Amino acid sequence: MAKRYVLFASLPYAYSILRPLQAEIRARGDDVAWYLESTCENLLDDTEVLLANIDDVKSYDPLAIFACGNFIYHFLPGIKVAVFHGYAVGKRGEKGNVLDDHFTIRNWFDLYCTQGPSSTPVFKQLEEKLGFFKCYETGWCKVDPFFTEPTLQNEGKTTILYSPTFSRGITSVEALYDTIHQIAERRDWEWIITFHPKITDHSIINKYQRLAEKFDNVSFERNEGLKTFQRADVMLCDSSSIILEFMLLSKPVVTFKNTNPGPHLIDVNECDAVEPALETALTRPKSLMEAIDTYTLNHEAHRDGNNCSRVLDAVDHFKSNFEGRIKAKPLNLWRKFRLRNKLKYWK
Repeated sequence: MAKRYVLFASLPYAYSILRPLQAEIRARGDDVAWYLESTCENLLDDTEVLLANIDDVKSYDPLAIFACGNFIYHFLPGIKVAVFHGYAVGKRGEKGNVLDDHFTIRNWFDLYCTQGPSSTPVFKQLEEKLGFFKCYETGWCKVDPFFTEPTLQNEGKTTILYSPTFSRGITSVEALYDTIHQIAERRDWEWIITFHPKITDHSIINKYQRLAEKFDNVSFERNEGLKTFQRADVMLCDSSSIILEFMLLSKPVVTFKNTNPGPHLIDVNECDAVEPALETALTRPKSLMEAIDTYTLNHEAHRDGNNCSRVLDAVDHFKSNFEGRIKAKPLNLWRKFRLRNKLKYWK
């Protein structure tokens, strides 16, 4: 009998994360369907199955539900699996004993599928301390295609990808607008501008949309993950885990006021330094590229294209060895109350 799984999507970035997992589920001959929160635009194609509401999810009765966001509804059936929406890069500048938000335990999940040395040891410590979930190092399901799909060479003009984060006090989206405008006007570089789904300020969005309308060498579009990364030579960013995703393709990144700069980045603090930094990045200095390789290996240890397979194997192992045998989750009453108000559903 085929196993059933649900992919739980709360924002559009979930598609590029969860679709490789969907492909592995189908390759195993099992069944998979999607549940989309109201905050996630429906971008499913004709081959993908949509569960229209919570009752449909309950009727589908999956073995496991995979979420790349920070929450999942406790009353849904199946093993609740966290597969993450990025890496633990300390984008808020966490230092010392302050843990990255990546490691916040919100008491929703039974199983955490971690990515590599930068994340697994912390989750293992939290697993031992709290006792109500299990951690498996699987690698991140999103990046399987990064290491299995053919590499596309950008044979056109030099292309810069600008993908700022949404976090207040960290995002460069306002600070770099004039700089990008000036460079786009003077240089024949192509620009791809993509925004995180949580950038919702329409005045900012409209400014960048008008920029794309003004210049033929600027496009403002949805980030499609690997397909978008492959088109660019260099990324311009601030402090976001998307930096690391881009560097998995052995491509350099220029950052503006990064909260955790290091030798793997060309980080600048002044707008006037952005253009020279991009020029340097395009030369791919040897020391920079070596630092990128070291940095990315610490975060993503698995590059065999089998991360999704390990995630599904982890679910099977948890089901056989731990389900119903580990400590119960905390009652989570306040968080459950907030979700109740959000969903208007409580069963």
